[in-house]
Amino acid sequence: MDLSVAAAHVLGDAGAFAATGRRPVAVVGRDPRASGEFLEAAVVAGLAASGVDVLRLGVLPTPAVAHLTAALGADLGVMLSASHNPAPDNGIKFLARGGFKLSDAVEDEIERRLGEEWSFPVGSGVGRVRDAYGEADRYISHVLTTMSASLDGLNIVVDCAHGAAHMVAPEALLRAGARVEAIGARPDGLNINAGHGSTHLDKLQQVVISRGADLGVAYDGDADRCLAVDHTGAIIDGDHIMAILAAAMHGEGTLAKDTVVATVMSNLGFKLAMRGAGITVVETAVGDRYVLERMKSDGFNLGGEQSGHVIMLDHATTGDGLLTSLHLLGVMAKSGVPLKELAAVMTPLPQILINVKDVDKGKASVPELVAAVAEAEAELGETGRVLIRPSGTEPMIRVMVEAASEEHATQVAGRLADVVRTACV
Repeated sequence: MDLSVAAAHVLGDAGAFAATGRRPVAVVGRDPRASGEFLEAAVVAGLAASGVDVLRLGVLPTPAVAHLTAALGADLGVMLSASHNPAPDNGIKFLARGGFKLSDAVEDEIERRLGEEWSFPVGSGVGRVRDAYGEADRYISHVLTTMSASLDGLNIVVDCAHGAAHMVAPEALLRAGARVEAIGARPDGLNINAGHGSTHLDKLQQVVISRGADLGVAYDGDADRCLAVDHTGAIIDGDHIMAILAAAMHGEGTLAKDTVVATVMSNLGFKLAMRGAGITVVETAVGDRYVLERMKSDGFNLGGEQSGHVIMLDHATTGDGLLTSLHLLGVMAKSGVPLKELAAVMTPLPQILINVKDVDKGKASVPELVAAVAEAEAELGETGRVLIRPSGTEPMIRVMVEAASEEHATQVAGRLADVVRTACV
């Protein structure tokens, strides 16, 4: 509640609320986690107590809340979700006017002012709260208007991770013309991401193969990311999806400045494929917010991450799993080419990622680890690379190694993970 009070004042101070004499408006959405039920109540209470009118959107994906923040003219948006994390975790994402994520500086300002003494309004100055659950259809209609091809004839399996997309994604795909079988679409508040979704593709692979489907798509808990599997069950990650979309947009002349924005985590094979297709790759730090910042500052319209966060800035202000899957399916529908063949646009180099848990992620640059990384980079030469980075949400350090062979990448990553376990405690 205190956090939402601070956010209301910080975002309010950045706007023109006082000058207009009207109360600001916030939209609030959440994923199906049990804790979201009472955290939503606390956030709404803090906003309304600060003089903000609140529209409760109910269970919706993060990109739906972002879109509705803009479409409804709200001054801020709030999403309660821990994304791909397990059910006991939860978090709060704030969105600025227009549906964009906040900059680091604005988030720091909210944190700095957390717990300040405020003068709260009374009587008619208190914000009013109403339900706006029907606005989900506005979001579905929006993503469908971005489509230029019907999905008639495509048979797909969609895994909703028992998360925020469990209603809107199957509905949108059906309206787009596809034949849809939904799995992971029965949230009970405790099963989000449990054995389903973009972080657990085994079930999706099994169902796609057993049903003879054309492909499967999987979202995470708040549906801001999307991964896929082809008809053989092979995984199509975010790099593949970006490569397919970039190639298609490049061919249609709609890829802004013939450039795609990716993070340092993207596979070297992706960069080589884009170079071969005449497409420039601009790199950013890991995190979809940094991808978005670069896209906005330099006028690019496609970017994303290997994890499946894909931003199509012509249509959305943030990564949108449903939008991404619709456009991936649209490329298949227009070209008549199976996903497996489309994904051949890039050949990934062997990449090993080890998540070293329960360590001090603040020690990711200790001298012992820096020395070990330098030694590994010298060993790999120009045929590979090393990336060490702390998790943004957990006490964990990620070790990523690319090499010419999977065996070599595994050996180097294992050695570095051992260093992390001993030096970062």
